[in-house]
Amino acid sequence: MAGCGSTEVPGHSAVDVTPDGDGGVLKEIVKEGVGECPCPGSKVRVHYVGKLLDGSEFDSSRGRSEPFEFNLGKGSVIKAWDLGVATMKKGEVFLLTCKPEYAYGKAGSPPKIGPNATLVFEIEMLDWSGEDLSQKKDGGITRNQISKGEGYTTPNDGAVVEVHLVGKYDGAVFEERDVTFPLGEGSEYGVCDGLERAIEKFKKGEKSRILLKSKYAFKDAGKPECNIPPHADVEYVVELKNFEKAKESWSLDSEGKLEQAKFFKEKGTNYFKAGKYELALKMYKRIVPFLEYNTGFEGAQEEERKHVLLSGHLNLAMTHLKLGNCLDARDHCDKALELHPNNIKALFRRAQAWLGVVEPEKAQADLETAHGLEPGNRAVANLIAQCNAKLREQKSREKKIYANMFEKFAQRDREKEEEWRRNQPDVMKTLGEWGKDEREREMTDFERENPNILMLNSTGEEFKNM
Repeated sequence: MAGCGSTEVPGHSAVDVTPDGDGGVLKEIVKEGVGECPCPGSKVRVHYVGKLLDGSEFDSSRGRSEPFEFNLGKGSVIKAWDLGVATMKKGEVFLLTCKPEYAYGKAGSPPKIGPNATLVFEIEMLDWSGEDLSQKKDGGITRNQISKGEGYTTPNDGAVVEVHLVGKYDGAVFEERDVTFPLGEGSEYGVCDGLERAIEKFKKGEKSRILLKSKYAFKDAGKPECNIPPHADVEYVVELKNFEKAKESWSLDSEGKLEQAKFFKEKGTNYFKAGKYELALKMYKRIVPFLEYNTGFEGAQEEERKHVLLSGHLNLAMTHLKLGNCLDARDHCDKALELHPNNIKALFRRAQAWLGVVEPEKAQADLETAHGLEPGNRAVANLIAQCNAKLREQKSREKKIYANMFEKFAQRDREKEEEWRRNQPDVMKTLGEWGKDEREREMTDFERENPNILMLNSTGEEFKNM
């Protein structure tokens, strides 16, 4: 790049990278890179030096010895960068000449960049990684786009998608197939969780390479029939051929909402009976958005809305209990009791949840209420017996804890008292009961008070009268 004070102009090999070909962003390669170009959403890591047309430098990551990172195509940098960097390969260095409309426009970026300034950047692509699609942003699901899709819409939860999958492990293809399935139920069709989450971000016609860490793929089980060991990372090339979005609550009238809610309730129950609790949970969750608000429901429809919604919360509580999610189960019981304050099932399942988090007193309160409402209910009676046993066990444990605690306190007190005694002077090791100074002081006082009495002298002679 030319030195300070020179004029920065693009060379003859500069290429226009604007979509409209208007010459607003010109790229001139200084050093060729290798590999693929980053796709939108990728995290890129670059070094750059920014100059004005007169050659004066206004910014430099090299000067700070600190590479710059950003997510490509997300509008976090000027337009020219999103366009130009998208064409780079790892190791590539280029000059990017950016007209104002692709940089900081009429306003500029005071004080260093004036209005309507054309800028020149030397950019080096150090590294890039695919777009992170994982919910926790832990790099477990990354997308590298091969070809863009069309439009702006993407599949929603429950949408029926048609995809072509090519799965690879250690460079070898382990499956290639077309599959149509509702998003959220992929496990029933051999589609792993991470792949489903990725497809939710696809547009129709998109083709991308998806890299999955093991916890989003086949986890610790692997896929023995395909020679995939436990804890294996895998790769998929996915093409979304078509999809039909699932119906949204806002697009339906009250009758349609009830119909959809009952459809998902039935699906959830079928999965629950088959022991597929995760899938049952997904289906039961879909009931709530259709019925949680009473807008548009009247009369018999309003009563049916409450009944189906109550069943949804009760079934969610039951499924969460099966999965060991006691606090989630408790929350759905709370919502069920808001709809029906004296519902036996809600009280019973909330008591189960309280016992699951070792709160037998709270469980006892719910069970007493349930027993009062339905004294002959055997399930309630059996759980009361279990609850009472838990309470006895807890009290016994607390008694032992307190007994041990008091014994520890007593022992500590005894040790402190013993330590205090050890630190006291041993008077038996001194001359008599009093020390020498004390004896001399007392003898002097005696002699002073009794001048006519002679004390026993050092030879042992007895007292003599004067």
